[in-house]
Amino acid sequence: MDEALLRRLVPEVLTVLVRRGAGFAEAEDAAQEALLDAVRSWPRDPPRDPKAWLVTVSWRRLVDATRAEDARRRREERLQAEPPAGPVTSDDDTLQLYFLCAHPALSPSSAVALTLRAVGGLTTRQIAQAHLVPEATVAQRISRAKRTVAQAGPGGGGDVATVLRVLYLVFNEGYSGDVDLAAEAIRLTRRLAGVVDHPEVAGLLALQLLHHARRAARTDAGGALVPLAQQDRGRWDTTLVAEGVAVLQAALTRDRLGPFQAQAAIAALHADARRAEETDWGQIVEWYDELLRLEDSPVVRLNRAVAVGEADGGPAGLAALAGLDPSLPRYAAVSAHLHEKCGDTATAAGLYAEAARRATNAPERDHLVRQSARLNRSPGPGR
Repeated sequence: MDEALLRRLVPEVLTVLVRRGAGFAEAEDAAQEALLDAVRSWPRDPPRDPKAWLVTVSWRRLVDATRAEDARRRREERLQAEPPAGPVTSDDDTLQLYFLCAHPALSPSSAVALTLRAVGGLTTRQIAQAHLVPEATVAQRISRAKRTVAQAGPGGGGDVATVLRVLYLVFNEGYSGDVDLAAEAIRLTRRLAGVVDHPEVAGLLALQLLHHARRAARTDAGGALVPLAQQDRGRWDTTLVAEGVAVLQAALTRDRLGPFQAQAAIAALHADARRAEETDWGQIVEWYDELLRLEDSPVVRLNRAVAVGEADGGPAGLAALAGLDPSLPRYAAVSAHLHEKCGDTATAAGLYAEAARRATNAPERDHLVRQSARLNRSPGPGR
């Protein structure tokens, strides 16, 4: 059984069913039932045309379900009005599927789960394993999401910006279980880039590629987190870096700058430095200034403070940090780094310890504990 083929075909089948007039929730159920039939029957009797087989079986499931409920008689007539032969899909169908899964009424977690199920073709079990949550929880999220989408009716859904935010959330989930969500997000963003001409889609794809290129160097042999400045850049994937830079350059030439393009430009500057010491922090600060103009947020200002500290020294970085809420995630860690650059190791050690207590995952917590311990073992001018 070719699992990759099934994952690619299921969302294509779903777009056919929706285009022919089926409700999104009913079409998704029918496609999943056809998928189960395929798992059972294909190993002993593989079809000549897998996509046509899935469309035909899904369509029969829809018609059977419609006939079983008198309340859905009108939908049955609409479904039977079009012949169920020959799967035909279009770019508009695929794009609408992305939009439906990114409906603004959905919570981020529900939009991510529905996107992975409907567009990514993942099973509920795979999504649950990837997010380290019970399968029942994911099933409830998907069920609620489908009801919301169904209530939206034809033409409902988010816009390109909403779709990109959902795909960015998928990418940031990283890797867990038997599904690599970062790679899955890249695959879905590539598909989106193939059906919509928008420079921010290219910007997100470039950002994903450039970040993913550093993945192998982010942890050491024991699984400990390795900060960007200390990473072995020889382990970065130069093929992904080259592709990311090329995608970004093509997007920037269109002169329609957006937040994802600006973030990708920052990632590209990091990738361009052969050693951490060669990083052009001045340009990175300029790109953060552009990003603030496009999307002013505390997170952007926090990251900009780090860049200012690297470009102009610790005191300048702390000045850039002033005014931000100390309860902001990563604030304590950034403040610790900048105080260390100023030579105030006592304050930095305490802030690293505070950041460790606030960390949301074990690798980050362990890294911050080590940073605090390192400074406590090495008395400096600030102690």
